[in-house]
Parts: sequence; C-alpha cells; structure tokens
Amino acid sequence: MADFDFDEPIDRRAVPALKHHRIVLGSDGMDLFPAGVADMDFRVAPCIAKAIAARAALGVYGYETVPNGMIPALTGWLENRHGWAVDTSHILRAPNVLNALAMAASCFTEPGDGIIVQPPVFFDFADIITENGRQVVENPLILRNGRYEMDFDGLAHSASNPRTRMIFLCNPHNPVGRVWTADDLLRLGAICRRFGVLVVSDEIHGDITFPGHRYTPFASISAEDSLNSITCLSPAKSFNIAACCSAFTVTPDETRRKALNAENSRLTVNKNNAFSSVAMEAAFSDGAPWLDAVRVYLHGNLELVRKRLADIPEICLIEPEGTFLLWIDFRGLGFAPDDLTAFLRQKAGWAITRGLAFGQQGAGFGRLNIACPRPRLEKALDQLLAATKGRL
Repeated sequence: MADFDFDEPIDRRAVPALKHHRIVLGSDGMDLFPAGVADMDFRVAPCIAKAIAARAALGVYGYETVPNGMIPALTGWLENRHGWAVDTSHILRAPNVLNALAMAASCFTEPGDGIIVQPPVFFDFADIITENGRQVVENPLILRNGRYEMDFDGLAHSASNPRTRMIFLCNPHNPVGRVWTADDLLRLGAICRRFGVLVVSDEIHGDITFPGHRYTPFASISAEDSLNSITCLSPAKSFNIAACCSAFTVTPDETRRKALNAENSRLTVNKNNAFSSVAMEAAFSDGAPWLDAVRVYLHGNLELVRKRLADIPEICLIEPEGTFLLWIDFRGLGFAPDDLTAFLRQKAGWAITRGLAFGQQGAGFGRLNIACPRPRLEKALDQLLAATKGRL
C-alpha cells in the first residue's frame, strides 16, 4: 500500500461532486460529513490517471469504436479475479448499470408486469420499475440474528404470479452488505427458472468483498441459470470512476441478447466515450494492485467503525460481507425516522443515506459510506459518540 495514499485529504468541492452538492446535502448541510453517495474519496489508480492523460494529450476526440483491448481486458478480469469465463460475444455495452436495468425491464416485461425486488434495497430499483410502468413486487429480506437472509418461500410465492416476469437481484447487496453465496443463488435461480422469472443481476459491487467472503457471479452457478440471466457490470464502484466509465451486460441467451442490442440501437445509447474506454481498459488490465490496496484499507475502516460503535450500545452495525457501504441500525436511539435524520445532521454532523430511502424495511437504519480517508472517518465517529452521549 506504500504507493497509494488513501489518507490523503482531497477537496472534492473543487469539482461539482454530487456527494458535496446541495442537491444531496441541502443548502444547510454543506459542512456535514458527506457519507451518502456511493463513491470513494480516493484518487484513482495511477494507471487510470496515466491512461486518461495520455489520451487527452492526443488532442483528437472524434467518434471512436471500442478499443481492441477493452473487452479482452474485461473477460480476463472476470476469469482471473472471479473464475467466470465469459464468451465475448455475450457482452454488450450500456451507458451505466441503471440504464441496463431499465432496458431489460423494457425489453422483457410488459406494462403492468411485476418485477421482484428484495428490500431494503437500492432505491433506484423501484424508480426504474415504476417509471417504466411496471409493478414493484417486494420480497423483503429477513433480518435474523443481525444478518439478512433471503425469504425463499416468499420469493416462490411472488414468482408464481404469472404477471411477475423478472427479478432485480443485487449481488452483492446494497445496502445490507450481503455477498450472496453460491447456495443462495442456486436456490433463487431454481425458483426463478421454475416460474419463468428472468434474473437481471446488478453486480456493480462484486469486486469489493471483505475477508472470508467471495463474490459469486449469478450467471456462473449453472448453465441453466446463465441462460436465464442478464448480468449488469461496471468498474464504476471498484475503481472510483463513476463519472468516467460505462457499463456492460452479459446475456448468454442469444434471443435476449439480440433484443437488447436492438434496444441499444433504438435508444441510440451505443456510442463510445474515448476517456471512458481508456479508463476501463487500464483498470481491468493494470488496476489490480490498487484495488487490492483499497480493499485492505476499507477493511481497516470497517474495523475502526466496529470498534467505535462498540462504545454506543444503542447503535448496531450490521456486519458487512462486501461493498464499501455499511448498514447501521439506529433503532436503539428511539427516534422516528425524520427525527433520526435531524439528530444525525444537527448533532453528529452526519449526512448519510436515510434507511427509508431503501423501503419501509429501512426505517430506523442508515447507510454509511466508509470509502474515505481514515482520519475523516475517525473524526465523524467522534462526533457521533459525542452526540449520543449528549442526549443521555
């Protein structure tokens, strides 16, 4: 980690960074600890910065095709990192993962059809479903002994409805931090195949897991499940390039792949961005040492949070298995959701994502982004401890 200084303070307000913007923080929250938006406060891997700088120096930015090395770099990453051999012909480009989810919903369901989600889950899932005229079908996760599990009986019940045509799977899960096991995915896959429910899996957080937990791509669990899946991928989270990258879909079923490709063309979202392309190729080709160092640093941040929250018995950390987002149970403080938000902002100086954003199951919870310099995180934890002591 000597080559990477993750403790370096960076003023992200030098650019219109979303997490520091009043759109997110409100006009009264510009000085709060900005730990809601899911990106990192770390400089990108040097290989990425170098590739972007070299491309910019060329000074010609006309239309481009996909670089010859980018898709092999992606497939090499997936196979070497995660043991998933992907046929390059199964890969399509998309502007971002959410766009890919929306295109899948548009292509493979009809208005009024149901799409399953597993709340508390990333809030944009519900927005995509409703804005496309589909119905949100909730299959809530079960919180048991401090750990979230899938409700497979409830999933089978929801999937059995003939108007339920799709599930948006979050693997690893945002915000609860579960890295679904192969057994979890096999059970989910069997239910979905039985009832003709297509699995559209958002796997944008797959590269970031904590020790003892391994990300399993849904499409890798069996040939049958692979054919009943569309996987949505992007290096946006792993390499902190959300504003300078795009996404990929992996669709083994040829008929669905042709339909998605036609939708790409119809919506004219199949253009290439030169800087996005070189950033992603550099990440997949040479970014592994940086990502490995980030994962070690994030684990240290997690240990810090775990240690400090042990001094606040009213607040409980839901132990994460992956992602740089922590799901925290504040219900022991006894606040109603709006009062909890006000307490965290006004007394602790925290601006995190309120739990209700992820569904009613998130009431009393909050999502904390720990991908920030450790001294800043430690200061924020000091503020939280002082705030909780001050109310006793």
